[in-house]
Amino acid sequence: MFPFITFGTDLRIPTYLVLISFAYCLCLYLLVPRAKKLKMNLNIALDLALIIMVSGFVGARLLHIFYEEPKFYLEHPIEAFKFWNGGFVFLGGLLAVLTCCYVYIQKKKLNFFEWADFYAPFAPLGYAIGRVACFLNGCCYGKACSLPWAVEFPNLLPMGVSRHPTQLYIVLWEVILLLLLLNMHKVKKLSVGSLLFIWLFLSSIGRLFMEHLREDPRGDFILSLSISTWISLCLMAFSVFMLFKLNRTSIKTES
Repeated sequence: MFPFITFGTDLRIPTYLVLISFAYCLCLYLLVPRAKKLKMNLNIALDLALIIMVSGFVGARLLHIFYEEPKFYLEHPIEAFKFWNGGFVFLGGLLAVLTCCYVYIQKKKLNFFEWADFYAPFAPLGYAIGRVACFLNGCCYGKACSLPWAVEFPNLLPMGVSRHPTQLYIVLWEVILLLLLLNMHKVKKLSVGSLLFIWLFLSSIGRLFMEHLREDPRGDFILSLSISTWISLCLMAFSVFMLFKLNRTSIKTES
């Protein structure tokens, strides 16, 4: 589609990295007024933002290297550091973010669930922008189809094949989830921490739908399912468990 933004004749910047950077900057810009509105510690919020940026980047890159293309990087190890050529797995970044943020918050002896609620709306926002980046880059493409909204990716062979714009499906789904999360405060009975797990569950449903329609190379399958499908299923199960635990505890407290 539009994998590079060209300046003059010599300078080309990957569109994917530009949009990912924009997503982070936008979330950082929105973070400050949200922290003030909810009376959250701004320094902690900014520390977590930095942890999210670094751990998300590293985790997404590592899952790509060690699962999707291990043989290639074993033969060409220097290529692992050429991240501008692409090669990231969102769920790898998500798992790294959750782990690192949890460790940091525990070390600071803070309430993880309060910060989970604080950051929850930023997840679908950043993810949606990231999938726009995937669409422009021409990666994470779908299977061939003849639907009115099918898209032809000019960088793929065979030429002239229209495909599911799986990236845009996720963009639409995550925008819906963003609007949902921003209005969940009206549900008074939800316990603290529920927003994150509601998003994890619903976002994983969208990811399963996307995985079913995708046709790009994603490494070896396990029992006919991609690693992203397995991670999504695990996240769904974990989210249901946590929602049940959090809200059951809340109900018991009220009674």
